[in-house]
Amino acid sequence: MTGWDKIFINCHLATMTENGRPYGAVEDGAVALDGDSIAWIGAATDLPDSPERTAHAVHDLGGAWITPGLIDCHTHIVYGGDRAGEFEQRLEGASYEEIARAGGGIRSTVTHTRAASEEALVASALARLADLTAEGVTVVEIKSGYGLNLEDELKQLRAARTIATQAPVTVSTTFLGAHALPPEYEGDPDGYIDLVCETVLPEVARLGLADAVDVFCENIGFTAGQSERVFRAARDHSLPVKGHVGQLSDLGGAELSAKYGARSCEHLEFVSEAGVKALAEAGTVAVLLPGAFYFLRETHVPPIELFRAHGVPMALATDCNPGSSPATSLLLMLNMGCTLFRMTPEEALAGVTRYAAQALGLGDRHGTLEHGKAADLAIWRIGRPAELSYRIGANPCIGVIRAGEFARDLL
Repeated sequence: MTGWDKIFINCHLATMTENGRPYGAVEDGAVALDGDSIAWIGAATDLPDSPERTAHAVHDLGGAWITPGLIDCHTHIVYGGDRAGEFEQRLEGASYEEIARAGGGIRSTVTHTRAASEEALVASALARLADLTAEGVTVVEIKSGYGLNLEDELKQLRAARTIATQAPVTVSTTFLGAHALPPEYEGDPDGYIDLVCETVLPEVARLGLADAVDVFCENIGFTAGQSERVFRAARDHSLPVKGHVGQLSDLGGAELSAKYGARSCEHLEFVSEAGVKALAEAGTVAVLLPGAFYFLRETHVPPIELFRAHGVPMALATDCNPGSSPATSLLLMLNMGCTLFRMTPEEALAGVTRYAAQALGLGDRHGTLEHGKAADLAIWRIGRPAELSYRIGANPCIGVIRAGEFARDLL
């Protein structure tokens, strides 16, 4: 007997590899796990012996589909308070930009996050995360950016690291100190960027609290020049960069992010063809956020056809945050990516598996079902993979494996 830990049979596989078939599909397949890795995967007819002789535990899935564990590659899930009042204001006619300039928006969440204890931040984030993991999410990115000072940015990032020890997910942390201008630096954005680059970022790097550095390069955020200063500081501390760019305007953030080899650029409703070409040349992933697009009632759609034409990989994420996307359903983002942005269901699923992993620099272990990769699986009672994008409000996930262990038992 080979002695694998477990094997799943009588199932179909959406491997999300580029094997020449839609979804990288293998029908009538099998997956064997050993420890935290995939030990064998392929057609059931190619198994070296009977399932009972190859593994200690055999799980018959009755024709279910298996995908890689889903990846939410852009969240702000650690925060204090909420902004339901601003939701009402927008419905009464105020714009997101007007609210932000009046001291609401991100600054409002900063006030609540600074006032919250680290333990309270962890507890509230875990509650939101439970919705995601119930839908098959096994990897999540968590950004800071609601502390906007040394003490509270570190608090957010420590909370994110703690979540990784208390929930069945892999957590990738991103330092987003250049998210907004804190009230104590009103009128002095360059002074705040000094604080980020000279004090906060070096301490974040010293403590190993961030896996990447992000910047909000936007007309209500920071200029391209200020953003470049943060990118340079990140490079000095050997941290990869990402860019919040092109959500409300095009300040050349895509080209700037590409210049610094950004793993991903997020939002991208407003980006020129020159910016798209720069992303393609840099191998940067376009992370699209239909939840924020929907919630803010935007109308300027990201240039999907340009991304396709120039070969820019597209990821999808919830952008879970209290102000512009209070969303805790990645499956809903699949549907929105298809209906609002006209992505195909296969593109949408690749956007929360293969390309989401690439956006986080985790493609060597996550995002596809392949021999030797992480034993992160989501198991679905569906007839075809397109159902994951098709249904609204349904959760057909019947089991989740994370690092080779059941994070959610089979239903």
